[in-house]
Amino acid sequence: MKHIMKQNKIILITVAAIIGLIVLIDSAFILKETQQVVITQFGKPIGVAKTSPGLKFKAPFIQKANYFEKRYLEWDGEPNQVPTKEKKFIFIDTYARWQITDPLQFYKRLTNERGAQSRLDDILDGETRDKVAGNSLKELVRNTNRQAEQTGKISQLINDSLASIQVGREQIQNKIRIAANKQAEDLGIEILDFRFKRINYVEDVRKDVYERMRTERFRIADKFRSEGQGEASEINGKKERELNQIRSEAFKKAEKIKGEADAKAAAIYASAYNRNNTSKKLYEFMKTMETYQTILDTSTTVFLSTDSELFKYLQDIR
Repeated sequence: MKHIMKQNKIILITVAAIIGLIVLIDSAFILKETQQVVITQFGKPIGVAKTSPGLKFKAPFIQKANYFEKRYLEWDGEPNQVPTKEKKFIFIDTYARWQITDPLQFYKRLTNERGAQSRLDDILDGETRDKVAGNSLKELVRNTNRQAEQTGKISQLINDSLASIQVGREQIQNKIRIAANKQAEDLGIEILDFRFKRINYVEDVRKDVYERMRTERFRIADKFRSEGQGEASEINGKKERELNQIRSEAFKKAEKIKGEADAKAAAIYASAYNRNNTSKKLYEFMKTMETYQTILDTSTTVFLSTDSELFKYLQDIR
């Protein structure tokens, strides 16, 4: 009898220990650094959300721990066809980063991340359409009125071909984020970042846009060629003027040197002519020889009178 009672006591203790272990396992849970939790009882939230990591407890069986991410979450929008301010239809592909900032309010309004993603689709897509329709395409694709890096006429021409913007893509993205956060104030979430992932024309107008781009680039290229030809003509004209000036100066200098040399030679000849009869005859002979060298060659025929000064020396040679 005592043995049976002892066995029953052991069984009861074992059962109680197992039940206690099950209760403990169901009531205790560990909250990680990247998690936050809302405790619900029969589907209704109890108390405040738990956000600090560590060992936590809840009522076993009747309460449930609903875990939510602390880290940044991703939203990726579907590409949409949206008209701009100029009524040009473009494809907009967007993405955003968001975070659960109030887990209790998040659970009350959205229940889980799937519900949050669906609500973000409505908010962000709507704000994107509104802001895109209120701005021109050039505002959506550019951030600033950037200046060309080159200098001179080419830089000026490129800058003239860039249309000026007032807002820019960065400000439009921020406006969408701010407006979306106002709509999400009571959802327990915050949109941290919003970006246009891709912007492109619809196929119907893409060819026309490319053709306009080609035409504009051809206009710039023609302008470059025209300016280059003008500068080349200017450089060639300047070169010709400088060459003519150099030739003129050289000819002037050569004539001056030649004149001085002739004058000096004439002075020497005159001096020699005036000295004596022998010098005079030598001078006459030298000048005649110079004349022969100038007017006579192997193909020249000369008719001279017998009393010519030139004939005198030829006669002597004979």
